[in-house]
Amino acid sequence: MFGNAEEALEPAAAKKRQDRDPKSSTEQRRLAFGSQGWLGLSLLSICWPLNWMLPGMRTAYLFFPLWLGYILVVDALVFTRSGTSLWTRSRRDFFLLFLASAPVWWLFELINSRTANWEYLGSASFTKAQYYLLSTLSFSTVMPAVFETGELVRTFRWVERCVSKRRAPSKPALAYGLFFTGVITLILALTWPKYCYPFIWSSLALILEPVNRWLGRPHFLERLEHGDWRPVLSLSLGALMCGFFWEMWNYYSYPKWIYHTPGAQFLHIFEMPLLGYGGYIPFALELYGLKNFLWSNSPSLRI
Repeated sequence: MFGNAEEALEPAAAKKRQDRDPKSSTEQRRLAFGSQGWLGLSLLSICWPLNWMLPGMRTAYLFFPLWLGYILVVDALVFTRSGTSLWTRSRRDFFLLFLASAPVWWLFELINSRTANWEYLGSASFTKAQYYLLSTLSFSTVMPAVFETGELVRTFRWVERCVSKRRAPSKPALAYGLFFTGVITLILALTWPKYCYPFIWSSLALILEPVNRWLGRPHFLERLEHGDWRPVLSLSLGALMCGFFWEMWNYYSYPKWIYHTPGAQFLHIFEMPLLGYGGYIPFALELYGLKNFLWSNSPSLRI
């Protein structure tokens, strides 16, 4: 009988010893952070200073490892906070997300060939083959960065409270309204880009939301109809966080991008006008819609 009592007390005693032992606690956090996190920190600590300090065309070669480091660190933070992450759920889907990301951003580059809202300084120094290869590699980090950061936002407790009594109506008219509004605003942006270019960052989301609904793919309305605003909030804030790092790291980079945004060229934070950061919010929703539209069995996000 006494032996059983002692055995029952052992876990509690061990826990107390562990709480008193900071080395044990630190080791647990290190292990929980994961190997991908430490690899990511290594990439960040090397590529960030090199990208800002080296002369020449360094960003063309450092952009991908820098953002890979960011993605791996955020993934490790998500795993530490929630016990799951894109990397730990499926290595295959994690890497396929990079492959899906590149053509998605090339779509925005195609649109930009009409709207001319940004350009890349230094791009003329590369051959066409070099430019497309290096650009595709860089563009492959866009989706993983936004989705990983969205999952990180979702791990915070205050996001849990973002369930509202205000629900989106589950009526077919809403889906048709969103679709036609998206088509009209996209046409306006491509026809009069000087005045209507901001519609680029919302039109695709409006088009894809009902299309994904009709195809039976994941979409926001299925959550909003129940008053669940957490996916929209998580992805929107995740894209804003990524936007800050994109613009900050870009500022001292070369090659780098600069903006041409008529009517909004004031109050810059780095190269981006302040109003431009608002575009990151619907941009996150567009990425989510494109992922689900182009990739029918794409990995689900914990948002």
